[in-house]
Amino acid sequence: MASDRCMLPTALAVCLGLLSATLPGAGACADTPADTPAGPPPVPPEAPPVDTSTRVLDTRALTDLEHLLDTIAERRVVFVGEHHDRYQDHLNQLRVIEGLHRRGKQLAIGMEFFQQPYQAALNAYIAGEIDEAQMLRQTHYFDRWRFDYRLYRPILRFAREHRIPVIALNLESELTRRVAELGAAGLTPAERARLPAAIDRSDPAYAARIKAVFDQHPMPDQRSFERFVEVQLLWDEGMAERAARYLTANPQTTLVVLAGAGHIEYGQGIPKRLVRRVPVSAVTLLNAGDGELDPAVADYLLFTRPVELPAAGLLGVQLGEPGGQAGAPVEGFGPGSGAEAAGLVVGDRIVRVGDQQVSGYADIRIALLDRGPGQRVPVEVRRKRLDGSGDASVTFEVELH
Repeated sequence: MASDRCMLPTALAVCLGLLSATLPGAGACADTPADTPAGPPPVPPEAPPVDTSTRVLDTRALTDLEHLLDTIAERRVVFVGEHHDRYQDHLNQLRVIEGLHRRGKQLAIGMEFFQQPYQAALNAYIAGEIDEAQMLRQTHYFDRWRFDYRLYRPILRFAREHRIPVIALNLESELTRRVAELGAAGLTPAERARLPAAIDRSDPAYAARIKAVFDQHPMPDQRSFERFVEVQLLWDEGMAERAARYLTANPQTTLVVLAGAGHIEYGQGIPKRLVRRVPVSAVTLLNAGDGELDPAVADYLLFTRPVELPAAGLLGVQLGEPGGQAGAPVEGFGPGSGAEAAGLVVGDRIVRVGDQQVSGYADIRIALLDRGPGQRVPVEVRRKRLDGSGDASVTFEVELH
C-alpha cells in the first residue's frame, strides 16, 4: 500500500501534463507563472525488489514414515512438533514413538503439557500405581493445559503399557505468570532459584519471530514486549534444561520431545538451547501446515490427512471457583445448554456427574471424558432452599450437547 500512495501524485502529475498539452490555452497550476516552463515529470520511486525465487518439491523424493524412522533412529533426541488441537499431529507423534520402540530404542517421552513439579504423578501413572483419572488430577492437567486430553491419551496409554518414562518438561505456570507480571528482576530469591541457569538472548532471528507473534496481539508499551520475550525464553530454556538433565542422567536413552511447533521450528526454541547444554545428535519433525513451505523450518516435514476426534459431550455450564464450599458453582450457561434445559440454575453447585463426585472443573471434565453428544447423564446439585433453611440435593437427567 505504501507504493500505491507514493505513485498517486505521480499519476496525477502525468494526467495534468497530458491535459496541458491537449487543451488550447491550458496552463500550469494557478500559482505557477504562465511563462515558467514546466519541468520534467517527477521520477517515480523504484519498486521494492520482489523475491522471484521458486522452490520445487520433487514428489518422487517423498517417502513414508517407516523410511524416515530408519534414517533418524540413531539420533539421541527427536523433536516432534504439534498444533495442540490437531489430532493428526498427535497421531504422528504416536507413530514416531511406536516406530522407535519397535526398533529397540530405549525411549523416554518429554512433554510440554505437563509441568515439572508434578513429575511424581507421571512416574506413578507409568508404573501402574495410579489410574488415569488420578494422574489427571494430580498433574492438574485440566487446570494447567485444558486441551482435550483425548488428543494425548493414546500416547500416554502406550507409554504406560510399555513402561516408557514420561518427562514433565514445562516450568510451573505460577513462575511464568510472575515473570509476565513483574519481570525476572521482580522475583523473590526462591523464585529466581527456579529459573534456568543460563538464558541465551543473542539470537536476532528468534527475537524477530517472537516480535511477529507479539504484534498479532499488541500491548500498550515496550515493557509488555520485553516481558513477553522473557516468558517465551523462560519456556524454551526451561524445557531445554529439563531435557538436558534427563539426557545426562540417562546416557543410553533416546528422548522424544513433544511440544508446540513454535518451540521447535527453525531450531530456535528448545532444540538449539538443548544442544547448547549437551552436545547430542538431534532431529526436528514438523507437520506441514497451511503456510509457506519453508525448507529451513525443520529437518523433515510430515504431510498428513486431517483426522478429527469424535465430538465431546458437554453440559454447557460456566463454572466459578469453588470458594471453599462443596461442588462446582454454576455461574452461567452456554448456547443450547443441556444442563439449563434440564433445570439447573445459576447458583447451583454441581456435586456429582454420573458416578463421579465433583469438587471442581477437572472432575467434570474427567466424568465426561468418554461421553458424547446426545448421551444422558445424571447431575446432582446442591441448591439453596427458598426458605433459607439450608441446601437441598436435587438430581437432573441432562442430555449432553
